[in-house]
Amino acid sequence: MLGRAMVAAGLGGVLGAHRLADLPDSGTLALASALPGLAIWTARRARPARIAGLLRGLAWCLLAAWAGFVFAVSCAQVRLDQTLADGNVDRVSRVAVRVDSLPRQRPDRLEFEAVVLEARPGGVPARIRVRWPAGGWRGPYAPERPPDPPFPEVRPGQVWRMALVLRPVRATQNLHAFDYEAHAFASGIRAQGTVRGVPEWLRDEDWAGLSVIAGRARHAVRQAMEPHLRDLRYGAVLRALAIGDQDGVDAADWTVFNRTGITHLVSISGSHITMLAGAGALAASALWRRLRWRGRCLAERWPARRAGALAALLVAWLYCLLAGWGVPARRTFMMLAVVAGSQALQLRLSGSRVLALAAVAVVLTDPWSVLAGGFWLSFLAVAVLLAVGANAQERSGVSESASDHAAMPVRRRDRWARGLALAARLQWAVTWALAPLLAWVFHEVSLVSPLANAYAIPVIELLVTPMSLLLAAVSLVPGLDPVAAGLVRLVHGALALMMQPTEWLAALPAWPVPAGPAWVYGLALAGAAVALWPGRSTPCRPGGGDGAAQACRRGTVGLRMSGPRAWRAWAWLALLPMLLWPPARPGEGEWDLHALDVGQGSALLVRTARHALLFDAGARHARDADQGARTIVPALKALGVRRLDALVVSHADLDHAGGVRSVLAAVPVAQAFASFDLEAWLRAETRKLDAAATPLPLAAVPCRFGDRWRMDGVEFEFLWPLDVRTRRRGTEANAGSCVLRVRGAHHSLLLTGDIEIRAEAALVERGLTPADVVVAAHHGSRTSSSAAFAGAVAARHVIVQSGAWNRHGHPDAAVLERWRKVGSALWRTDLQGGVNARSRAAGLSLYSVLESSRRYWHGRRP
Repeated sequence: MLGRAMVAAGLGGVLGAHRLADLPDSGTLALASALPGLAIWTARRARPARIAGLLRGLAWCLLAAWAGFVFAVSCAQVRLDQTLADGNVDRVSRVAVRVDSLPRQRPDRLEFEAVVLEARPGGVPARIRVRWPAGGWRGPYAPERPPDPPFPEVRPGQVWRMALVLRPVRATQNLHAFDYEAHAFASGIRAQGTVRGVPEWLRDEDWAGLSVIAGRARHAVRQAMEPHLRDLRYGAVLRALAIGDQDGVDAADWTVFNRTGITHLVSISGSHITMLAGAGALAASALWRRLRWRGRCLAERWPARRAGALAALLVAWLYCLLAGWGVPARRTFMMLAVVAGSQALQLRLSGSRVLALAAVAVVLTDPWSVLAGGFWLSFLAVAVLLAVGANAQERSGVSESASDHAAMPVRRRDRWARGLALAARLQWAVTWALAPLLAWVFHEVSLVSPLANAYAIPVIELLVTPMSLLLAAVSLVPGLDPVAAGLVRLVHGALALMMQPTEWLAALPAWPVPAGPAWVYGLALAGAAVALWPGRSTPCRPGGGDGAAQACRRGTVGLRMSGPRAWRAWAWLALLPMLLWPPARPGEGEWDLHALDVGQGSALLVRTARHALLFDAGARHARDADQGARTIVPALKALGVRRLDALVVSHADLDHAGGVRSVLAAVPVAQAFASFDLEAWLRAETRKLDAAATPLPLAAVPCRFGDRWRMDGVEFEFLWPLDVRTRRRGTEANAGSCVLRVRGAHHSLLLTGDIEIRAEAALVERGLTPADVVVAAHHGSRTSSSAAFAGAVAARHVIVQSGAWNRHGHPDAAVLERWRKVGSALWRTDLQGGVNARSRAAGLSLYSVLESSRRYWHGRRP
């Protein structure tokens, strides 16, 4: 037990190191390293013996935590030193790179990870991500067709010389959102480059390393499968099951998978690897028993079980390499390695020890794996399966011992019922044990997950995945195209048939879980652990009464709850605080502003006591990518916003209106305001995207000067445009942007869209009053925020929404200086991430995401 406790403490130390905003220096580490030694010395001198033993255990756990902390800090410091030199930022560098990952081709670009072999000038990190833009791309509504001119065939191991505009890895930062910068840092990506000009192929290095060899194999399989999977609805899913290449899986499909809780089935998961490893073990064991060497069976020289274990490990390793060596794959391989090692050494290891050793192995090979949700989900899922299996085995053993006199036909008849009951218990336990972590990530709990997994697991595990791998193998063999075509029809038909009820289940509502304090998730996990912990039980006695004797003979009651086991089921109630946690809301007359970091765009969420208003919806980047789906909808879920009472689209530029479609598809909108015909614009966008019709707001009207309304003691008033009749039809001019003033009981807020100096001057002439918080017009462009406007508004705080290194040069330095001269505090989403403002009776407070949750890998300071 002490060893497993030390493993848990070591993982806590690693995770604690990754929670730091800045890494400690070596001197601080050296001074603090005396603490574990002091704790061990104190424990040895403690009396009595029981207390001394407890203190020794705590001291060893402290030592393990400190070792994990120092290990993670040391690895992180080495990776931080591999940074892009300041002189190379946003400038062209000439580099020679070797492709080190499976390229991902989109209609507008080609992306891959690369190892830098040489660079001029120097100061380029060893590993970067390369983005190769497509020629002839015509914007986010461009149809999905091959680029013109086409990309050359890019494969792992190729060496290219190219001119790259290099920048540090930078991504949007919002509360309760995915941190891409953490993901890139964990992958060793320390810079990203965009291709300029035409790259030059130099040579192939097919055997440069294991990652290149595996990448070449994955590329060959993908190329062989592509002709058979092209134009199939779920072709990308079949490819993902075969080689772990999820590029091309439709975003709508991922939504269905997440809502039904079957995401783990449609990617390379531990169950797929274990299934293949088990098949390899059975085949190797059977063959080993039949082979002979010099007149003796090989099984006499070396046990067939050990040969099967090594074969399983080899199959698992090869499949993990083919699948991309992700966190679930590494976790499964490490577990199988521990089991195979115990078989070879004739050691008996419990399931918890296997989990502990596998966790140590995974973290030693990748100290950033603890940052991935898949790490905790995969280990927790296996722990739940072990716990439920142990309880079921205990029940079965006690039941059989209590009913040995039962007739054999009765036991056979009940076998299927017991198996189905065990499967139901497993699915129920896994669903609710993983619910806290899934709620932490997705802010909802799927209520249909047990039902969807009940039929999806056998279909995908026993049919779709093996057939996808067989299809990959057949596709590589010349002359077997008819066989591959038959396999495609069979496996794709089975998957499509399975997806029909799955899509219907996904349309059912999930249980929303707004972001709450960490303790509610910890309490839910603790409750699940208590409810599932294998307990002690005693067999029932057939002579204990007629009812008890009949139950024992049936085998339905094989144990009697004893001690705490009788009330452990009540521990599931610990999930209720998480499921019922009410989102924090402002009071009457108060408001909250969430200026989301959406890059070069605008998205502002204003919340009152019982209502919510969204001002602009971010940018559209491609046909299937916009900030509405990527940032705004997850933020609404995290904040517990289930409907929008008002949606204001300031004007029709794509950096403000690009995400409207996704927002309308995710949440109902009661009233929409826009400076243009929003419904006509949405219909036109639907035609351009060739997509299904978008749900429309219940009402939509233009934003007009003087229109005002109140919600929860907060007044909303449009200040611009002055005369809606004078705007040009279909205009996208910044001058027509809606301007909204928000006045609460204590503070005021001004949202300005993209108005420019002439509109600002008109507002000043009409007697514009001061505001406590202002969102700078046009992302801080030099054509806005005039000195007269800044003086009239006299804002205490100014928020600038802009993207890092944007091509417009926003925000302009002169504009920032104007706001500083009037005494305004500046907040920038490109430097500080999302900015939140709270108007309360006690005062006005603002804070940024990086100010509250900055980590050492973030390449910017608030």
